[in-house]
Amino acid sequence: MATTIIILAAGQGTRMRSALPKVLHPLGGRPLLSHVIDTARSLRPDRLAVVHGHGGDQVRERLADAPVTWVEQREQRGTGHAVAQALPVAGPDDRVLILYGDVPLVGAANLQALLDGLDHHALAVQSMILPDPTGYGRIIRDDQGRPLRIVEQKDADASEQAVNEVNTGFMAARRAALTGWLDQLSPDNAQGELYLTDCIGLAVAEGAPVTVIPATDADGFMGINDRVQLAAMERLYQRRQAEALMRAGVTVMDPARLDIRGTVTAARDVTLDVNVILEGHVVLGEGAHIGPHCVLTHAHVGPGAVIRAHSVIEDARIGPGCTIGPFARLRPGTELDDGVHVGNFVEIKKSRVGQGSKINHLSYVGDTRVGRQVNIGAGTITCNYDGVNKHQTVIGDHAFIGSNTALVAPVTIGEGATIGAGSTINQPAPPGQLTLTRAPQETRPDWQRPVKKR
Repeated sequence: MATTIIILAAGQGTRMRSALPKVLHPLGGRPLLSHVIDTARSLRPDRLAVVHGHGGDQVRERLADAPVTWVEQREQRGTGHAVAQALPVAGPDDRVLILYGDVPLVGAANLQALLDGLDHHALAVQSMILPDPTGYGRIIRDDQGRPLRIVEQKDADASEQAVNEVNTGFMAARRAALTGWLDQLSPDNAQGELYLTDCIGLAVAEGAPVTVIPATDADGFMGINDRVQLAAMERLYQRRQAEALMRAGVTVMDPARLDIRGTVTAARDVTLDVNVILEGHVVLGEGAHIGPHCVLTHAHVGPGAVIRAHSVIEDARIGPGCTIGPFARLRPGTELDDGVHVGNFVEIKKSRVGQGSKINHLSYVGDTRVGRQVNIGAGTITCNYDGVNKHQTVIGDHAFIGSNTALVAPVTIGEGATIGAGSTINQPAPPGQLTLTRAPQETRPDWQRPVKKR
């Protein structure tokens, strides 16, 4: 049987108090709706539709590459009305699964259980047990435990409000039956809306078989209505990410102080110290060590590499056995070969640094090709920008660059060359020779330090 998944994402999200549509607020660095779409796609549906309304242009623009059919709900008349807008996307004999754009962490296994429930039922509903069910629709059963209906909080009497089995909102139904129930919905309720949940009572009244499937992970079904709930969901998401890494052989020094805002591929025996942030796609080789307070964005870190405290790595590749930091910054386009040392307060941009080279202190290297076994002294800068264009510096293997040197690009330093400390080099430095620029030192014995006049 073919499957259509409908994601409801048209709510205004007024409690977020934001100009940004609720489903675009980030969780783990990605919009809430992106998480839901990814989960939906993991079920391999034949058709996938997203119902948008408030801020629809922003939603569609932000997720323009998502492989979904966009359906607009121009008038906000409730969840039943929203589903009815998207139902024409489904095939006549499809199974239809309803998801929500502001409930991002529902596991695929729970959703598959709903679809499987349609093998012997016309309607399958997901429930969960909550110690405090305030705000949720209650699952009302008969004396034999069979589901009768769902009563929304605002419409429930005292006995119904005491029920702690609640509706998650997630359900699956056969398209033909769902069409008939949606046609019968009435806005005769406290909110004057067409409730999707009323389909249960309609199905029971018809004698259609209905199943209510308790969720195996109630935390994942918690929706997001304000920034407090968003923050709580962020911590749940981060805890799950940290646990997955630890089960894969990664040491996480404190799971509560790790933030993953993208995807991480980590080999065994990687260590992540406290307050590490991993953004975009990050690859960590076997035995890599990421020190405290580091930020890695779209980074590839080789086996055995060490990133020391407070370093920032962006769009860079770090070879095996490299040592970076503390307080280093690798900007986009940086590539470090095996065993490179980059020390404190060093910045590298769009440069390739050869095997075993060292840039240990207070230097800037930009638009540069650095050879093997090169030593770049403290305070060295490559002057790569003339105010209009960027130019390249080339440093040959085994060169030695003295401290406080300015290399004015475009310039080439030959293999094995030595540059004297304090030099400004704007012409090629020949291989194997000492090149320096230095004004003569002068001492004036008759000079006296000025004193302040009274």
